[in-house]
Amino acid sequence: MRLWLRDSERRPDPEPAKADARTPILIGALSWLVAAGLALVFQGELAARGLGWWLWCAVAGVGLGAAGLVWLRLRHR
Repeated sequence: MRLWLRDSERRPDPEPAKADARTPILIGALSWLVAAGLALVFQGELAARGLGWWLWCAVAGVGLGAAGLVWLRLRHR
């Protein structure tokens, strides 16, 4: 086994795979939206246990998912 190949011995690089990133970003953002809804329903209990920040964590997840979708739309233009 050799760790270094000459340029003449290298195979050509494969073409990049085409993938649609919208689906996983949308699923993640919707999951964070469900988590935010649940955190909003149980906000009193979470605050009593010192976990009131969970709501804001979920809101941040929804915001980052929305920003990701906007970024993808701008990138495809």
